[in-house]
Amino acid sequence: MPDGRGGGRLLTAPSIERLDERAFRTVQDGGPTILSERMDSVRSVALGFWVRQGRVHEAPDLAGVSHLLEHMMFKGTEGRTARELAWEIERVGGTLDAYTTHEATAFQARVPVEHLELAVDILADLVFSPLLRATDLELEREVVLEEIAALEESPEEVAFELQAELLYGGHPYGQPIAGTAETVASMSLGSLRRVHETAYRPAHMVIAAAGAVEHERLLELLARHLPEMRGPARADDGPVPAGSTGSRRVERPGGRQSHLIAGSLTVPYRDPLRYAVVAASTALGAGMSSRLFQRIREDMGLAYSVYSFHCFFATAGHVGAYVGTRPETADRAREILLEELETLAGEGLRDDELADTRSQLKGQILLSLESPASRMNRLAGTALYDQPYRTVDEVARLIDAVDAEATSAATALFHPDRAAILELAPV
Repeated sequence: MPDGRGGGRLLTAPSIERLDERAFRTVQDGGPTILSERMDSVRSVALGFWVRQGRVHEAPDLAGVSHLLEHMMFKGTEGRTARELAWEIERVGGTLDAYTTHEATAFQARVPVEHLELAVDILADLVFSPLLRATDLELEREVVLEEIAALEESPEEVAFELQAELLYGGHPYGQPIAGTAETVASMSLGSLRRVHETAYRPAHMVIAAAGAVEHERLLELLARHLPEMRGPARADDGPVPAGSTGSRRVERPGGRQSHLIAGSLTVPYRDPLRYAVVAASTALGAGMSSRLFQRIREDMGLAYSVYSFHCFFATAGHVGAYVGTRPETADRAREILLEELETLAGEGLRDDELADTRSQLKGQILLSLESPASRMNRLAGTALYDQPYRTVDEVARLIDAVDAEATSAATALFHPDRAAILELAPV
């Protein structure tokens, strides 16, 4: 397709930093951070463009603008129709998708290696040259409103949104990424275009690829297809949430289960204690051998779905646990859930439990890294959160370094006195 974006100059004489035997990084002033990892065992490439634009960057009256803009990007570009964007990737067996988080918007493709240039071209076209037409906005607005309505039909999703709002006390981390029906309904095309103009610039971006890819070849293709748009990178992580505690019960019509969530604020992504927090969360409720599964489901039969969760952002993180149970057993399930959290916080992990959890985490990492998409996302995370690249062996050593002292500090964060507790019950 004709390239009117001024490509070919952005990555002039790029420097390449070798991170390990197969992983590389290139950083240029005013340009994107580019990372790649070669996997000799595959014949495909996973490629992603991350833009530092998400819910935390939005004004209250524009809640959901990042997500709506992500949808609008797929409605056509200066060189391709909406169908062509999808079909050109799918006709070679590839996939194309996107998602929005609280802190970034991502556009990703996976293709056979011989079609890497096609993937670069389409992602660059999609990200930098969307048409953003008024007629498309009216259609896509309805799609997002349907998406919001669908989420509201899922009690478990509603419970998590209500708990996050309670926990984060008005901070954007606790607000829905898609915004509300009211903010989406009032969103103007001018607002979308202003966000695209200011945020969708190479300096705000991370580009990562993993699979059968050579870093020099990736740089060459990006230089050919990315626009010449330099400027300072977005560095503001946003405010640190104060958080809140307490208990709230919400009743709503429909459904046959009560949904219980207890969650607390923890450390941000960059904090070294993150590994110990993940270990504690894993022992608490990740898998059939976990404390919550064994006690609440296996021993007492109070729930089909019971699990822990953890999430880390730039300025905060949270952990917690979920139980779905019938209304007549909700009080007992809540009692045991809080009991388990208090026990974990007060007693920590047994030595044998900690050793087993370390082994579990290292195994999960090894299994996930068989996927090019997982490796691509791991690379992107290092740049998005300004973290050093670590080999698998280095990550394993960090997990092995989680000792009793670190575990005690991490498990203390799970105490129910620190939690925001939400129960969504049917009427």
